[in-house]
Amino acid sequence: NMSSFRKALKSKQRNHHERSQPGFRKHLGLLEKKKDYKLRADDYHKKQNTLAALRKKALEKNPDEFYYKMINSQLQDGVHVAKKAKEEVEVTEEQKKVMRSQDIKYVEMKRVAEAKKIERLKGELHLLDADSKQKNKHTFYVDSKKEVESFDLANHLNTAPELVDRVYNRPTLKTLETKTIQGAFNPLMFHVFSSLILSQRIDREKKMFVISQKIQTRKDLQDKTKKVKVKKETASAAAIYKFEAKRKR
Repeated sequence: NMSSFRKALKSKQRNHHERSQPGFRKHLGLLEKKKDYKLRADDYHKKQNTLAALRKKALEKNPDEFYYKMINSQLQDGVHVAKKAKEEVEVTEEQKKVMRSQDIKYVEMKRVAEAKKIERLKGELHLLDADSKQKNKHTFYVDSKKEVESFDLANHLNTAPELVDRVYNRPTLKTLETKTIQGAFNPLMFHVFSSLILSQRIDREKKMFVISQKIQTRKDLQDKTKKVKVKKETASAAAIYKFEAKRKR
């Protein structure tokens, strides 16, 4: 096989290295090899390409282009820095505390309003019985054994057979008829939709409680008393700090 013969020949060939700097030129430093030239050439071409791209960008620039940062920033040591507003007012620590207290009051007001809506929704849905089953037994009395055998619960309660097992929102047949006349009404879908809204409101109320705790923690941190962080702040809880006991006179 010719390829095998060629490989066998190459295995015995001598590796040809690039020559080093001759002795009489040692004072000029190392002699540049191809790998050194390649790095230098790549760097040069990269810079040339960047310059070409910038020239093209400058040629194609829209003269009417405008950004507010063009007038709201300035160069400092070769870096663009935003200019400070002329009417920038310094806020004292006392003012910051008042502002934070107002933030807490607003968040707390919203949280209380949300909590009231949750209670009202729970009252409408009767979610105290989460399993939709009555804890107490409801006994019906009839006059004879014959009536016991032919007893129909749905007929006795004057409701649809599908709604007999329900504790909440069990309308009568007459109510169902009027509802169908006014428009399609699905009690089960209504309950599912209301439950979804309720869960969303509960989540929102929890988030607002966490926000108020975090604002309160930041307000407490303005105190000059020595403190140690006990627990880091997370998405669902504020950071916990241990303050040094200070005797009040």
